[in-house]
Amino acid sequence: MVAVAKEVAPRRWRAAAGRAFEEFTVGDVYEHRPGRTISEADNTWFTLLTMNQHPLHFDAAYAAKSEFGRPVVNSCLTLSIVAGMSVADVSQQAIANLGWTDIKLTAPVFVGDTVYAESEVLAKRESKSRPNQGVVTVRTTGRKSDGTVFMSYERTVLVPKQGYAVEN
Repeated sequence: MVAVAKEVAPRRWRAAAGRAFEEFTVGDVYEHRPGRTISEADNTWFTLLTMNQHPLHFDAAYAAKSEFGRPVVNSCLTLSIVAGMSVADVSQQAIANLGWTDIKLTAPVFVGDTVYAESEVLAKRESKSRPNQGVVTVRTTGRKSDGTVFMSYERTVLVPKQGYAVEN
């Protein structure tokens, strides 16, 4: 579902991404691609932008003395990358994120690691107060290229029903 071409005029096409409420099925798993190799610049800039002053993320001499022996990628960066990877499949058409729960960080990520993500649809229901929208809950998992799971979380989004999405 990364992109589907829709004809907007004769011989004129526009890419559209995302899913309407009806297109989600409980139990479906979406593999989000492409993956992302995390660079030192990514980690340093994100850490500085977010004012995270823990030296484990940007001080190689300090990190060398830690149990990891090298800097660890800021977990808020990996969360942001994994969430971003899921947008085209899960929330490209969303009206709002309604909540994030059960965030688990199960393994460290290091500069040079390539990460991938996938989301499983856990639940869906029609909105009780918005007849043209529905609520979808997914569990998203981040994996390194070697298969190591480093993160998982659940996210609930409010999505439009077919025919009610904002057109781009």
